Amino acid sequence: MKNIQFSKHIRLLISAVCLILNLNFYAQEQAEKSGASAQELADKLANPVASLISVPFQNNINYGIGPYNGSKYVINFQPVIPFKLTENLNLISRYIIPIVDQRDITGDNTNEFGLSDATITAFFAPKSDKLIYGIGPAFLVPVATDKFLGTEKFGIGPSALVMHQGKGLTIGFIANQIWSVAGNEDRADVNQFYTQIFLSHSYKSGASLGVNAEITQNWEGRTTMISLNPSIGGITKLGDQVVQLAVSPLIPIVGPHDLRPDWGLRAIVAFVFPGK
Repeated sequence: MKNIQFSKHIRLLISAVCLILNLNFYAQEQAEKSGASAQELADKLANPVASLISVPFQNNINYGIGPYNGSKYVINFQPVIPFKLTENLNLISRYIIPIVDQRDITGDNTNEFGLSDATITAFFAPKSDKLIYGIGPAFLVPVATDKFLGTEKFGIGPSALVMHQGKGLTIGFIANQIWSVAGNEDRADVNQFYTQIFLSHSYKSGASLGVNAEITQNWEGRTTMISLNPSIGGITKLGDQVVQLAVSPLIPIVGPHDLRPDWGLRAIVAFVFPGK
């Protein structure tokens, strides 16, 4: 049964890749007709502090978690909304609101479904054509609807981003450190560092190839989680709506046995509002 499920998801991944490639040929044709640059839009989407409104839905599914061989499906609703403060300074607000459906994680034949804790980040990002950077606060907001899906703690800490971007090439990292400052005293404190190191290359059609490494260090629990995630993506239109699609296998590298999955998949649908 597990081999059948594995083959099914591999076929699904291959089909998604073929769909993205076909949509990018269409996007390239539309870009040529309109004079728009799909590559410029792809580069902006690779920049976490670009002055661009986007509303991504990031779908993550992981299998083979813990002693009960559990699975976890997470939809991250993560809009990015920029605010222009001055001619040379933007405030980029990023929100991550996870919806979780997990099975056989907390025990055999168990199921938890609902919201997990939200993360809200604000980057103050000066305009720059060379080295791009942003700094600001990050907040952990305890909105989880199940005690197994959240920390029941409110947290705060610093966040930072540093990256370099040229035409078609983006490289950099984004990071935050959060400490809990209030919440349920019976729950463990939060002391967690997260960073994502990313590299992507875009093409004239709006297609992109990339890879990122995600590292989560739980100082309180003394655990380290590292995954490597290659990706393929592209830009197309659904009617008049600009959309970015991307798929990625999630490859666990480091992690404790009770937390690290055997493997996973990620699919992203992002609604893009380029503005004028």
